[in-house]
Amino acid sequence: MSAYAIAHLQESAPHPEIAEYMARITATFEPYGGRFLVHGAAHEVKEGSWPGHVVVIGFPSLAQARAWWDSDAYQEIVPLRADHIEGDIVLVPGVAEGYDAAATARTMREALVAC
Repeated sequence: MSAYAIAHLQESAPHPEIAEYMARITATFEPYGGRFLVHGAAHEVKEGSWPGHVVVIGFPSLAQARAWWDSDAYQEIVPLRADHIEGDIVLVPGVAEGYDAAATARTMREALVAC
């Protein structure tokens, strides 16, 4: 099942270390089957507020996303970003092929009735 690294990064001043991070990051996730799905695109806020930038990297599995995050290659470059940009980053699994939100809703309703 696919998985995603999702980052919500705050605005920051340009810095040479951020450029270095950006130049090196792709080489850290490609060995784990990762690829950018969203990077540097303008986003459209529909509810709430979402200042800053969104980055999404897709992986074939959560295990591969974790392996990338924990890799020496990625951890080596993390300070280049983290020292200059605040943000939140999560790893999340995707849904299985054929996922049905209506089935999840039925299960939720059944659990509520049982309470």
